[in-house]
Amino acid sequence: MPSSKIIWTKIDEAPALATYMLLPIVRAFTKDTGIDIEVSDISLAGRIISQFPDHLTEDQKMVDALKQLGDWTHSPDANIIKLPNISASIPQLKAAIDELQKKGYQIPNYPDEPATVAEAELQKRFAKVLGSAVNPVLREGNADRRAAMSVKRFAQKNPHRMMKDWPKSGSKTRVAHMNEQDFYGSEISMTLSEPTVARIEAVAADGSITTLKENLELQKGEVVDASVMNIKALRAFYAKTIADAKEEGILLSLHLKATMMKISDPIMFGHAVSVYYQKALNKHAKILAEVGANVNNGLADILNKLDRLSSEKRAEIEADINAVYQDRPALAMVDSSKGITNLHVPNNVIIDASMPNVVRDGGRMWNSNDELQDVIAMIPDRSYATIYSEIIEDCKVLGQFDPATMGSVSNVGLMAQKAEEYGSHDKTFEAANAGIIRVVDADGKALLEQTVEAGDIFRMCQAKDAPIQDWVKLAVSRAKATGAPAVFWLDKDRGHDAQMIQKVERYLKDHDTSDLDIRILSPDEAMKYSLVRVRKGQDTISVTGNVLRDYLTDLFPILELGTSARMLSIVPLMKGGGLFETGAGGSAPKHVQQFLKEGHLRWDSLGEYCALVPSFEMIEQNSANPKAGILAKTLDQAISTYLENEKSPSRKVNELDNRGSSFSLALYWAKALSEQTQDHELKIKFEPVYSQLLQNEEKINKELLSAQGHPVDIGGYYFPDEEKTEKAMRPSVTFNRIIEAL
Repeated sequence: MPSSKIIWTKIDEAPALATYMLLPIVRAFTKDTGIDIEVSDISLAGRIISQFPDHLTEDQKMVDALKQLGDWTHSPDANIIKLPNISASIPQLKAAIDELQKKGYQIPNYPDEPATVAEAELQKRFAKVLGSAVNPVLREGNADRRAAMSVKRFAQKNPHRMMKDWPKSGSKTRVAHMNEQDFYGSEISMTLSEPTVARIEAVAADGSITTLKENLELQKGEVVDASVMNIKALRAFYAKTIADAKEEGILLSLHLKATMMKISDPIMFGHAVSVYYQKALNKHAKILAEVGANVNNGLADILNKLDRLSSEKRAEIEADINAVYQDRPALAMVDSSKGITNLHVPNNVIIDASMPNVVRDGGRMWNSNDELQDVIAMIPDRSYATIYSEIIEDCKVLGQFDPATMGSVSNVGLMAQKAEEYGSHDKTFEAANAGIIRVVDADGKALLEQTVEAGDIFRMCQAKDAPIQDWVKLAVSRAKATGAPAVFWLDKDRGHDAQMIQKVERYLKDHDTSDLDIRILSPDEAMKYSLVRVRKGQDTISVTGNVLRDYLTDLFPILELGTSARMLSIVPLMKGGGLFETGAGGSAPKHVQQFLKEGHLRWDSLGEYCALVPSFEMIEQNSANPKAGILAKTLDQAISTYLENEKSPSRKVNELDNRGSSFSLALYWAKALSEQTQDHELKIKFEPVYSQLLQNEEKINKELLSAQGHPVDIGGYYFPDEEKTEKAMRPSVTFNRIIEAL
C-alpha cells in the first residue's frame, strides 16, 4: 500500500500538552493503513533554537522545521495538521530565552535597543521568531473556516451557558476609535501594472535619505498599500477616551493584537500605557530609562525593572503609579485576583479574543472587584473597530444572542502568501524623523509616499494577485456548496479595499454565479446584514481579508459554540495540498497554569479531532486509499458520540480533563471501526481493541483522575522535559498498554 504522510506540528502551551495524549492514539489507529504521522517542531523554543546553531552544541542544534514545512506547502502531497502556536510578544520571547539559557542553551539575550551593528543583526535574527512568524509561512492558501456540522448541531441542541443578558436598563458600553489620522484615514493603495523590485526609504526634512528596506520584489497585479498612524493624534485619542471613561464612571480597556501585529501594535500599546500613567512616568522618566523600562512591554515590565533600584526608590515609584488610579478610570482586569490589568502585558490584549467576550458577557468586562461592569473599548484604528461597534449597538437594542437558534457566519479569508496586514511586519517602521517615507520602484519612481512626523508608524502591505483569484474562487465554491449568501466585506472608501473591489468584480466574471447570492458590502453594512440573518437562524458566508478573517472566526464561534477552538479550519493550499488548522482561540496559557497548579488540563482537543477528518479524506481522494476514508468516517461518528455523551473537558479539577476526553474519543472511534463493514481487516483489528477499552473504561478513568489534584512538574514551560511531560499526560498504565499493543 502506498504511504501518505501527515505532518503534525509540535507547538506550545495547552495544545502541546494535549498532543502527548492524543498523538499516540492517532499513530496507533493509523498503523498499517498507509498513513505515516511525522512531527515537525515549530514551537517558540524550537524556532529560537533553530536560529542560533552557532551558539549551540551539536546535540542542542535543531533544524529550521518552519522553513522545511513552508517548503512542503508547495507540494501537492502536503498534508499538515497545524495546531496553534505562540505568536510571541517580546516578553514571551525573553521568557523563553531565559528558560533555554537556564537549561544550558547559550542563546543570546534579546537587545531591546541595539547599540551596535552586532546587536542590530541579533535583533533581526530574533525578528524571525516574533509575532506571526509561523502562519504567513504555512498559509500558502486561503482559509475556509466553519463549524463542523456535528459540532453546530450539538451546540444548538446543547447551547453553552456562558451567554449573559444585556441589561434591560441600558448599557453604557461602547467602542471608541479615532476619526482621523489613523491607518484607515491615511491609507493609499495601487495595483501594479508591471513587476518591479522596490525599496522603502525615509526622506528627512533636510533631504537626507535612509533606506529602510531593499530588494522588495513586487509582482504584476499585486495590490500595495501605504498608511500611517499619527502618534500625536493617537495620544490625543487615548487622553480623551481616558477622560470620557472617568467622567462616565465605567471601565476602560484597550483592544489591539500585539502578538500578530508585532511592530505596530506594541508601539500603540506603549503609548496607551504612557498616556494612562503619564503623571508617574514623566516624574520618574530619567531613572526608568536608566533601568531599561519599556512601556511597549506594558506596566509589568516597568514594575519588574524597579527591582534594579533601592527599596526606597522602588517604593516611591510604585506609590506614584498606584496614585494614578485615583485620577484615572478603572481598568478592565485580565486577572483581578493578581491585580493584572488590561495594560499590564501586551500579549494579554488580543482583540479577537477579548471583544467577543464583551458581547458574550452582556457588554461588560471584569473590574478589580471581580464584578462585570460597563466599559469603553478603545480600538484606535477605524479599519475594523466599527464592526464591533455595530454588534454592540445591535445587542443594546435587541438583546443577547441565543446559541440554540442563531445562524452561523462561516468565513472565506484571504491570507495566502502573507496577504495584507499580517504580512506587513518587515515593512512597518517607526519614523525616526519628520519627513516622508516612500516606496520607490526599480527606476527610482515613487509608487506610494506618506508624510510622517517623528514617532509615527508607517506600514506597507501587499496582496498578490494569484491569492486574490484563489480567494474569489473559494468564495464561489463555498456559496455553491452551501447555498448561503457570500458577502465580501470591502469598503469602497478605504484605499486598499477600493482596489480589491475592482479585482473581485473582475474575477467573479470567471465563474458561473447565476444562481448565487454574492454581495459586496462595507464591513459595517456586512455586519448589519449578517446579524439580521444570525438572529433569524440563517447562515451567511463572510468573505474577508486576513485580519477580519481572524476577528470574525473568533467572534461568531464564541457566541455560537462557546469557543472558537471548535471551528473547522481548512486551508486548501494553492499547489494542491491541505493545511488543517485547529484551536483558533490560541494556545490557552491559562490552561497550562491550571495544569501546573492542579494537574488538570481543560484544553478541548475537539479542533484536532475535527481537523483529522478532512486530512484523512484528502488522503483517500489523492491516494485512492479507502482505509483513510473509513478512518475519516468513523472518526466523524466518534466525534458525534463524544459530543452527545458530553465528554468535553471540565473546567474543574478532579473532573474529566483533556486526557479523559481523548480516551473517550479513542473508545468511540474503536467502536465505530469495529462496527463498520466496509473494511474487514480494520473491523477484525478493532473489535478486540474496543472490547478491551470498554471493559477497562472505569479503571482507565480512575487512573486518569488520580493524576489530578496536585501540582505537576513538567520541567519547563516553553521547553518542557519530554519524559516528564509524557508521564504527566499519559498516567493510565492500562490505557497505554492497550494503545501500544496496536
